[in-house]
Amino acid sequence: MALTTGRDDYLKDSKNMNEALQAAKRSEDPDTQVGACIVNQENKIVGIGHNQMLNGCDDEEAEDNKHLYVCHAELNAIMNTNGADVKGCSMYVTLFPCNECAKLIIQRGIKEVIYLSEKSNEMKNYELKFKASRKMLELAGIKLRKFKPKATENS
Repeated sequence: MALTTGRDDYLKDSKNMNEALQAAKRSEDPDTQVGACIVNQENKIVGIGHNQMLNGCDDEEAEDNKHLYVCHAELNAIMNTNGADVKGCSMYVTLFPCNECAKLIIQRGIKEVIYLSEKSNEMKNYELKFKASRKMLELAGIKLRKFKPKATENS
């Protein structure tokens, strides 16, 4: 029975991470496409988001500082819940949350973050933001789990 439960958990994780990956494809950012999917305790999707420029802004206006004008996938997923409560939910995200998104995750009561990647080649001081984010999430008791695709799990 435990074997089936593990397989069922993996299939659930795969499905939800795939939703985050599909959301990431909606991003118009050619360098960093990030997606997030929030699921409740019944494994029903309550919010999906991707990174995008703020409404009314475009890449040309942002010039070299586009990261200052981007609304992150985690924020968009939380905003796209149509009023659903995310307290106690799990968030699947393609890139480990930055420190600002970690604050939002903590404040909204999300209990678990399942992430695909920890690295961003776009952010120069990502390492500092990553360390701060991880520390905040751990201090808040948020469960962190790296998603391992089946193809690379045994590699």
